[in-house]
Amino acid sequence: MSDSVIAAMETAVAADPQNPALREHLAQLLSQAGRMDEAWTHATAGLGQAPANTTLLGIAATAGEATGRQDEAAGYRTLLNALDPGNATSAPAAPAPTPPPPPPTATPTSDESMPWDNDEDSSSDDEERVRAPMPAAGDVPDSVDELMDMWGDSDAPPEPEVGEMSRERFYLKDVGGMEDIKSRLEVSFLAPMKNPEMRQAFGKSMRGGLLLWGPPGCGKTFIAKAVAGELDANFYHVGLSDVLDMWIGSSEKNITNIFDMARRNAPCVLFLDEVDAIGQKRTQLRGGGAMRGVVNQLLQEMDGASNDNEGVFVLAATNHPWDIDSALLRPGRLDRTLLVLPPDLPARQAILELHLRGRPTEKLDLAKIAKHTNGLTGADLSLVCEQATEYAMTASIETGTVRPITMKDLGKAVKEVRPSHGPWIESAKNFAMFNNEDGRYDDLLAWIKQNKIK
Repeated sequence: MSDSVIAAMETAVAADPQNPALREHLAQLLSQAGRMDEAWTHATAGLGQAPANTTLLGIAATAGEATGRQDEAAGYRTLLNALDPGNATSAPAAPAPTPPPPPPTATPTSDESMPWDNDEDSSSDDEERVRAPMPAAGDVPDSVDELMDMWGDSDAPPEPEVGEMSRERFYLKDVGGMEDIKSRLEVSFLAPMKNPEMRQAFGKSMRGGLLLWGPPGCGKTFIAKAVAGELDANFYHVGLSDVLDMWIGSSEKNITNIFDMARRNAPCVLFLDEVDAIGQKRTQLRGGGAMRGVVNQLLQEMDGASNDNEGVFVLAATNHPWDIDSALLRPGRLDRTLLVLPPDLPARQAILELHLRGRPTEKLDLAKIAKHTNGLTGADLSLVCEQATEYAMTASIETGTVRPITMKDLGKAVKEVRPSHGPWIESAKNFAMFNNEDGRYDDLLAWIKQNKIK
């Protein structure tokens, strides 16, 4: 068995690792080449995708027996017997020794005719070779050329999907409170996008970039989804794990694929979550590592110099805006910023109502509870409702009857839950006080002063 054929099949499997047919073919090649350890690896991997594949079961059983994995091999052999008793022992065996070449024939004399002396026979042989059928799909190729003939016309494996595309059906009116944030969104971002006649009259492009920043757990992602609903656009959520890849150049390719996907689904809100991890300051990247290329590619795609980003609205969220590369914040990219702080009183009451919806409760005065939750984030309020539910559920289990959630349960939970944004406030306050030459953190300083945070 040619090593080049096996190497070619290994490349094909690496390109499409979820294809059990390729795994089966490679496992057959390795088994026939006597490389039983590798055959075992690919056979068992293929069975993870196609557990009822009798060919893979046979290879796994044979390879397991040959490599000392007797217990596993017995299990595969038993399953093979159950699925296909007639072929239980039909796993490919190691190749037989190559027979010696035949002895050389005597050199013909001058009066003996040779095949190439007969033009008519030669033409017939050529035609037979042209008409000869290609090997069947289950046959094993003997050369790289034969492998290419067999698989060359097959479709390339599809590009892996990156991120999550959805169509959101809620709007800013569904966001409780936060009237100042909604007003700013409407004036600076949404109004030009939702009025195409005015936009055309003033020559306003339908491109846009907005950075939502603030402490964690305050609803930045929820607001981004509401913006997508307001624009009647697709919502494309992309995180760090959708971008980074271990192979050199693959992360940059993922960035390109993400923007291509957003363009094909325009109008589209492309939401870059934790953008400080994707677009971090290049001056902080030591030695010009791989992340520098990711930032450069992100800048190139947002410029749209070689691509039309019309109808693609880039929204980004971060807890650490001071770690974002300054080039991403210049005009034409994420040039508008919006600080999302812990919810105000109406928002806190709305969040409590949302998390208690559908749960057994007595008549609750949530406005009174909300007054005692100043400084809690949306995530903190969710925890308050969860703890109050646990108190009521524990009491119900003890008595054997459902006891609804009470004001006492909520009051006890509020006393136990502490604001989670303390460490963030400490860090953000230092940046706001000592690195605010351009006024970027004026809103945060005003909020700190208003809440008398020291």
